[in-house]
Amino acid sequence: MIFDAATALIWILFIALFPMAFIWLRRAWRIFIGKDYSEVALKKGLPPENPKKWAPYTGAVNLIAGLVTLWIILGVVLFVAFGVSMGPFDKFDGWNAIAGSTIWIKLFADFIVSRQAHPIAWGRKKKEEVAQ
Repeated sequence: MIFDAATALIWILFIALFPMAFIWLRRAWRIFIGKDYSEVALKKGLPPENPKKWAPYTGAVNLIAGLVTLWIILGVVLFVAFGVSMGPFDKFDGWNAIAGSTIWIKLFADFIVSRQAHPIAWGRKKKEEVAQ
């Protein structure tokens, strides 16, 4: 193996999958099992008025992204160590494409859920809203 910039980036991406999978699965666990809605649909660090309503969506996004990332990690390790194929992990392009797509789709899905949970107030501001 030749150590160059491309190899370093491959290792950085692969190693970065571990904390991402952990954080996303931990968030799903907190939402579904722990009933902790403090990280649900945040916008500017604030949860929506009714976070329990948006908890299934945020939890599902985190659970799916965490499981896909875990699948990538296991697939790459099993293929490299034992030659067992759990998906398109025989080449760098396969797992790299899935990992990158998972990260971007999760970011976009979180953004969409947070914007749906915090609707834009159209019209003129009321006097008590302006005073705050």
